[in-house]
Amino acid sequence: MKELKELNIKSIEEIKSLFAEIFTKEPWNDDWSDLAQLHEYIMDLIGNRNSKESAMEYKIRQMYPNEYPYLKKFLYEAIFQKDTETLLPKEIIDEPDLNIYIENFGKEHDHCLCAEANGRIIGAVWTRIISGYGNIDDVTPEFAISLYKKYRGKGIGTKMMQEMLSLLKSKGYKKASLSVQKENYAFKMYQNLGFKIIGETEEEFIMMYDLTKTVI
Repeated sequence: MKELKELNIKSIEEIKSLFAEIFTKEPWNDDWSDLAQLHEYIMDLIGNRNSKESAMEYKIRQMYPNEYPYLKKFLYEAIFQKDTETLLPKEIIDEPDLNIYIENFGKEHDHCLCAEANGRIIGAVWTRIISGYGNIDDVTPEFAISLYKKYRGKGIGTKMMQEMLSLLKSKGYKKASLSVQKENYAFKMYQNLGFKIIGETEEEFIMMYDLTKTVI
């Protein structure tokens, strides 16, 4: 029997090379020219198996009303910032077009799940029916998701999305939507989950999930 080998930097680079070679050809024709995006996406798929943190236990649960203030931090973390050297000020979330995602959270049609590890909330996914960046109509909940950087690339974000999609389906919603920056590696995760592009702006894709079908 062959021994299972831990993934190291060299093997991860080989996986990235093979992945790009395959999925940039027919029938996929994906654009993986952004190597940083490719790296983050691969790490999200396989996780960092050599890290003790990647083996940590976590659970996805409902976020309690007294924990909703945490959404202020997670909203800021959810902002895609390509330039990590010059980050946006924290006060940016007070802008009306962002604050709408968390203001007075807890109303009808507001739903929130969180990821907890070692008694600490490390990520959150929430939905609201609002006129946000990913709004498509007045009955479809729009997603927002955020995970602290050190916990990314371990599949936690995917699990949170799956749990929320199942929750929305159980509540009787027919669709769910979101917006994502075209350069954000999370775009590929949304595609793998089953979200489809239904519109776009110069910088973002508007995506929709059909909840009438089986949730992955």
